[in-house]
Amino acid sequence: MDTALYLIPVTLGDTPIDSVLPPYNREIIVQIKHFIVEEVRTARRFLKKVEPTIDIDSLTFYPLNKHTSSDALSGYLRPLMEGSPVGIISEAGCPAIADPGADVVAIAQRRGLKVVPLVGPSSILLSVMASGFNGQSFAFHGYLPIEATERAKMIRLLEQRSYAENQTQLFIETPYRNRKLVDEILQVCRPQTRLCIAANLTCQDAYIRTMSVKEWRNHVPDLTKKPCIFLIYKGK
Repeated sequence: MDTALYLIPVTLGDTPIDSVLPPYNREIIVQIKHFIVEEVRTARRFLKKVEPTIDIDSLTFYPLNKHTSSDALSGYLRPLMEGSPVGIISEAGCPAIADPGADVVAIAQRRGLKVVPLVGPSSILLSVMASGFNGQSFAFHGYLPIEATERAKMIRLLEQRSYAENQTQLFIETPYRNRKLVDEILQVCRPQTRLCIAANLTCQDAYIRTMSVKEWRNHVPDLTKKPCIFLIYKGK
């Protein structure tokens, strides 16, 4: 096993490990003793799911969130610089994709340290694959503005970009505001513009559907508390 910073994907929901993560990931994970994580409790739970016999108390966890200082981030890589592999675990999906782990990876790259991304689920890529939209050119924008006027303005801008640049536009929302966002998309966008809603990807109750804005107006499902990703693309 190489001494490297390993980017360790996590399941997107309550999904069996074997259905979304290759066995090779487990082989790597059980050899790592230092983990940079968004939330220690969920990281410990994930590691136990990967390998029930793992000695959690022998591991060292470094918290990574919006309050983590740049000095602390640099210190997190000290074990790697001293010859021990380090893993990054996000809350869901792939580390460093719409995730604070990107800051740690940037430091590792600047220092010339080896970075190894492991294979795993990404809601961004899975939703593009299943949408029927342009997979050659797409852009992920994270969360849209909270203020209603600015959010509507951004939706219009992204819709315009999808027509002008032939580009798929992706964004997310806090689960409890999913329906409000959908209602705004249906109000702001052109009737022919296509919208894909992808929810609970890789889970047993996964939902992925693409229709025009006009078609969606009477067929919006219950998205309460479901992690969703939304994609818009120019109409035909």
